[in-house]
Amino acid sequence: MSTPPAAYTRTAVVLHWAIALLIFAAFPLGVYMHGLALSPNKIRLFNYHKWIGITALLLAVIRLAWRLIYRPPALPLTMAPWERSAAFAMHLFLYVLIVAAPLSGWLMSSATGFQTVWFGVIPLPDLIGKDKEFGRFLVELHRNLDYLLIALVGLHVAAALKHHFFAHDDILAQMIPFLRKADSSSTANRVLRAKR
Repeated sequence: MSTPPAAYTRTAVVLHWAIALLIFAAFPLGVYMHGLALSPNKIRLFNYHKWIGITALLLAVIRLAWRLIYRPPALPLTMAPWERSAAFAMHLFLYVLIVAAPLSGWLMSSATGFQTVWFGVIPLPDLIGKDKEFGRFLVELHRNLDYLLIALVGLHVAAALKHHFFAHDDILAQMIPFLRKADSSSTANRVLRAKR
């Protein structure tokens, strides 16, 4: 068995933060446009939301493929068994939702008769035929998945901050390279001071 890497690959880090930025852009946009009356502006925002979602879906698929090829860094030995199980479950549910949320939006657009044209240039195929009743169900499903995703992202962020500021391990530094350098410098300085 090979030794797990000390940090995520650069590609994994870029994909992680790109998907995070897309989620933080798509969610408030979706909430905002939902309350707008039907207008050209709402349709334009709706298209922006779909473009962001499809991009996030594409990056999520690439991220999953990358995760299967390249091993993630090992969790700190100081983590309790229940924390390891919780971390595994959190990552699993996040991956599922990062795929399911935009996919449900694509299905919703297909069912409600609004084809998705990625960036207004690339027409994507409708995944299902037009079905207004099923479309209404998908609208609710998409909304619920979005809220669940943003809640889990919030817990994910809280857990990362807890590890960094309270557990003082390198969990967050594995995904933020400059923190790792800072942590290494601090460790080196402590060693030097101890030798004096």
